[in-house]
Amino acid sequence: MRSVTVLTNPAAGNGHAPEAAAAAIARLRELGVQVSEIEGESAAEALELARKAVADGTDALVAAGGDGLISIAWQALAQSGIPLGIIPGGTGNDHARLFHIPVDDPAAAADVIARGTTETIDLGKIGDRWFGTVLSSGFDSLVTDRANRLRWPRGPMRYNVAMLVELAQLRPIPYRIVLDDQTIELDAAMVTVGNGTSYGGGMLITPNAEVTDGLLDVTVVAAGSRLRLVRLFPTVYKGTHVDLDEVQTFRSRRVRLEAAGITAYADGERVAPLPIDIEAVPGAGSVIVGAPIR
Repeated sequence: MRSVTVLTNPAAGNGHAPEAAAAAIARLRELGVQVSEIEGESAAEALELARKAVADGTDALVAAGGDGLISIAWQALAQSGIPLGIIPGGTGNDHARLFHIPVDDPAAAADVIARGTTETIDLGKIGDRWFGTVLSSGFDSLVTDRANRLRWPRGPMRYNVAMLVELAQLRPIPYRIVLDDQTIELDAAMVTVGNGTSYGGGMLITPNAEVTDGLLDVTVVAAGSRLRLVRLFPTVYKGTHVDLDEVQTFRSRRVRLEAAGITAYADGERVAPLPIDIEAVPGAGSVIVGAPIR
């Protein structure tokens, strides 16, 4: 990599992102890489700046922050052939984990970018919106909806409070899921569609997903008791939940999700209320990786 554009988000990682970005930029310049820095005051401005950098022909667009910032970067990078670089500075960093980027060492992440080993990957698409890791709907998206409405407490505890409230109100969600080869109607707790393997900081919700197979992995958790749902979540960190009786998995190039009152989130960002149509787009993305992803 001769020249890269670094997109930053001062709010990511509870303010940790600027520190990580500064360390990575210093290391890149030490390695002889020319660095241009861009920072939007809003998501819309950040996307506008990212698209300009891509149009101007930067060697790579580097997102220094979390998965939300990478989500913005994908909107500019998809199908451009220009690779994404990652300096982890968020709270979840699921893209970084997926592409073998050191999450706690920005200088080491900069070394990965300078080496410039790239892989072509699939991206998920909903309308004109792109995503790299996971799209969630159901219980987990209801928790996110509620957490976004809460004004107290701040930080990670806000999500814990939101989860407790949603558990108290847990109800079966009637879903209609349309896959390439079948249509499924059932009451579910949550339905997740993965291009990548994890969300929420390493929860392997679609553990067998591959970003180069042209398919989306679908994990369906059937409706059940609060206790069963609480017991399921620890197994998600190992990906062993897919072996439980209440969990079904599918693969499909295209997926349609229908459920009343449910909002979908992709790469941790709000997308749209259901129904939505999702597809895997082979080869739509390019990313600088720390190790082979196959």
